[in-house]
Amino acid sequence: MPLQDKLDALKTKFETQMAPPEVVAVMHRVTDDLIASGQAARALKAGDRAPAFTLPDPEGKLVSSQDLLAKGPLVLTFYRGVWCPFCNLDLQALEEARSEIEARGASLVAVSQQTAANSRKAQGSNKLGFPIVGDKGGELAAKFGIRWRLPEDLQAIHKKLGADLVAFNGEDSWTLPMPARYVIGQDGVIAYAEINPDYTRRPEPSDAFPILDQLQRSKVA
Repeated sequence: MPLQDKLDALKTKFETQMAPPEVVAVMHRVTDDLIASGQAARALKAGDRAPAFTLPDPEGKLVSSQDLLAKGPLVLTFYRGVWCPFCNLDLQALEEARSEIEARGASLVAVSQQTAANSRKAQGSNKLGFPIVGDKGGELAAKFGIRWRLPEDLQAIHKKLGADLVAFNGEDSWTLPMPARYVIGQDGVIAYAEINPDYTRRPEPSDAFPILDQLQRSKVA
């Protein structure tokens, strides 16, 4: 089943069976406001140079974009956290596609503001063979232009639903990255970007395959 079909089914279940109407209304309003803000359009896009990073994986090992790009392209996905079932479906879909991504010479890395302990939990529960690196406070997300701050009414809903970001992220900025997927070429230039202010919408992992194929062909040429 395509990833978006799974996300749509989850959204329907959440909004009709799990969340009260007033909660759904706030979530819709905040998403609509984020879309209307135009922030996604201002974020880094194809043709822009990607910020370099060196961030820790859940075991404290530093992961360097420079080291990864020396080997091949980089598929970078920004992950809101283990508390988000939509994000976990996204990671699972990426894991299913990982062999295809790696066969094209690329590395796959997720970036999250959550604590190392929560990233370890996410890696285990989603059976991931790729790392989730820690972006404390969303500093890398801010460089990509995708970090945003939750309004107070949505903060209150998060707390009620058991997704207190202060606890999950280990800091009190109440910021998140918009879900985003990037393919970065070995020259450090973004070859593909998909940013979703609506957290229930994600690109199919296979959307990156043609981009990676083109990067391979360009390298050979």
